[in-house]
This record gives sequence, structure tokens and C-alpha cells, in this order.
Amino acid sequence: MMLEPSIDSLQKRIKSKYSLVTLSARRARQLSETNQPLVEKSKSHKFVGMALEEIEAGKLYIEN
Repeated sequence: MMLEPSIDSLQKRIKSKYSLVTLSARRARQLSETNQPLVEKSKSHKFVGMALEEIEAGKLYIEN
């Protein structure tokens, strides 16, 4: 079973796995409250999956 988006493609955007998990969890919580994804056609129906797709699309990032 292949997960989309892959961890490799996500780590091109956010290097730290810890930061990736933290950002996606926070965004998933926001999505559960608002249900307003930043990507138009999400493949995932779950909030964490939607958050990861947003990260891969470059819609979410961590400021340095």
C-alpha cells in the first residue's frame, strides 16, 4: 500500500519529520473545525491527509 503524498516528496518541502508531523496535526485540527481545505480537489477524505496534500502543494509551510 503506497501512501500519497510520499514522505520523500513532503520532506522536499519540510526537512524535519517532527516539524512535518506538528504542522500537519495542527492543520488537521483546523480542518476539522472549519472544513475549508486549501487544495481544490483533495484525494483524501481525512483531515490529516488533506493537510499533507496542502503541504505537498506548497500551501502550508514553516517560516524560519
